[in-house]
Amino acid sequence: MAIKQFKTESKRLLDIMINSIYTHKEIFLRELISNASDAIDKRYYLALTKEAEEVNKKDLEIIITLDKENNTLTIADNGVGLDDKDMDDNLGIIAQSGSLAFKEAMESNKAIDIIGQFGVGFYSAFMVAKKISVLSKRYNSDQAYLWQSEGDEGYSISKASKDDVGTIITLTLKDDSKEEKYSEFLDSYRVKELVKKYSDYVRYPIKMIMSKTVKKQDSEEYETVEELETLNSMIPLWKRGKKSIKQPEYDNFYQDNFYDYQPPASTIHFSVEGNVAFDALLFIPKKAGYNFYDASYERGLKLYSRNVFIMDKCSDLIPEYFQFVRGLVDSQDLSLNISRELLQHNRQLKVMAGKIEKKVKSELETMLKDKRDEYLDFYKEFGHQLKYGLYKDNGFSNETLKDLLLFYSSTEKKLVTFNEYVERMKPEQEFIYYACGETIEKIDMLPQLEVLKDKDFEILYLPESVDEFVLLVLDSYQEKKFKSANQGDLNLEDEKSKKKLEKLTADNKDLLDLIKESLGDQVTDVKLSTRLKKAPVCLSSEEGISLEMEKVINQMPNTEKIKSNKILEINSKHGLFKALVKIYETDRNAIKDYADLLYNQARIIEGFSVENPTEFTNKMIDLMIKASK
Repeated sequence: MAIKQFKTESKRLLDIMINSIYTHKEIFLRELISNASDAIDKRYYLALTKEAEEVNKKDLEIIITLDKENNTLTIADNGVGLDDKDMDDNLGIIAQSGSLAFKEAMESNKAIDIIGQFGVGFYSAFMVAKKISVLSKRYNSDQAYLWQSEGDEGYSISKASKDDVGTIITLTLKDDSKEEKYSEFLDSYRVKELVKKYSDYVRYPIKMIMSKTVKKQDSEEYETVEELETLNSMIPLWKRGKKSIKQPEYDNFYQDNFYDYQPPASTIHFSVEGNVAFDALLFIPKKAGYNFYDASYERGLKLYSRNVFIMDKCSDLIPEYFQFVRGLVDSQDLSLNISRELLQHNRQLKVMAGKIEKKVKSELETMLKDKRDEYLDFYKEFGHQLKYGLYKDNGFSNETLKDLLLFYSSTEKKLVTFNEYVERMKPEQEFIYYACGETIEKIDMLPQLEVLKDKDFEILYLPESVDEFVLLVLDSYQEKKFKSANQGDLNLEDEKSKKKLEKLTADNKDLLDLIKESLGDQVTDVKLSTRLKKAPVCLSSEEGISLEMEKVINQMPNTEKIKSNKILEINSKHGLFKALVKIYETDRNAIKDYADLLYNQARIIEGFSVENPTEFTNKMIDLMIKASK
């Protein structure tokens, strides 16, 4: 029997394929099953077009046989079969695709649906096999042929005997080594597991002899029996019409496939046709997983190509801010380069990802509008992810996310959207006001909010560290700028009040300058406040780095410390100011101690630590003793 050489640089290609293309050796089973499914597809199509004898679709199947004694794994199909020319053309040329050629020839008929590219995937079997035999008989032919190869040395084709149309691929597995246990592929339960993982939705039954323990008839004893079992479920849920599926079926599918103990908060099932066609079945969980906010968390959707599992986490299909979405996508139009594991990153993926993003956004908007309580539960779990995603991509997702965000309202006492806030804005209100802090309760007590509350302006409370950064990225909503309650000048006083404050400031310029001088570089200015109504003092900052940003960034590890330009504001209507004026007139040196106390009091109110608490408390006690004399 003459050995033929492969018609390409086979040694090099086989080495690349076995050692580089496939990351898991178990992939070979998926590839061979996919090729068998292709072959059956071809035969069924040819029968429909009267080019081949009629077949009963119920008889079409794939049979896996395990032979531990002879160390072989066999995959048999009753598909279209191969003759010697097919073998030479498709198995003799690595990366030649019989399936691809067949699909191209029949591309005008939408009924044909080919999974793989017979050729490249076939050679993945050499990852586990030291010898491969392909016995096949083509439709409308009386002669069968046997193709054999032990790898890159070449192959042989000879005449053989076979009664039925179809193909039998026999792999003689490599011997076990310390590094690899090839015998695992002779374990029926391991093979069953791989079929369920990769080929569960191949449209034809995949059968194998399985051992089962059953009770003997009319006896309490048990016996082991062997029977031919169908390993795959064949019809994927996402291929069925939505009207035929009840929610419990979706829930069970989600819980079984994504290992959640409870049903999803929402299910999104849709199909897309056109230049890029695909089916998607997506779920929004009720709860974040245990590692969702860990760096180790991997986002992505399960990816199928014509019902065949390709990868578990295709991150390109879902943006980071929607990484809580779980589910799968099945496309018949993906470009799979060389193997099904190397997916071409091209326009197809971008188109699919764009449509998926729009669907998820639409579902969340519907939930927010029609199922507010459910959306609030969702937002409690994943709202931080939406905010972080918007901030991280520097605003590129503004249009997608801005109407999904919620913040606590000072007037409504609950979470509200930007749109709801804007609709309630007073005619004279220029900005969307917000305030940052550690908790809602602490923000509500901030003295800087007094003037806004006095004018009955709504304020958004931002207790999460990412919140202020989100608003800075957004900059505005419906042409209304965001404005921090304790940063910059609020400009809310009338002209009469402005002039009165200007005169009071001018009259007490020396006092304010002395306080500023006493505090040194701790503050950039000391002034009479337009914010305060009841509280004696507060801190504000100039535009740029805010007080809250300083706290957040300086808490981050391995970051350079930053400092906001702080302003100490004093309430001119408070008794404290009158006391300072009096002290300044009688004991200017005491102003330095009072300045330090007031500044540290303002730091405490704002949530900063006191740099020298011992000195601060000692000064307070000394002044209390002095005041009592």
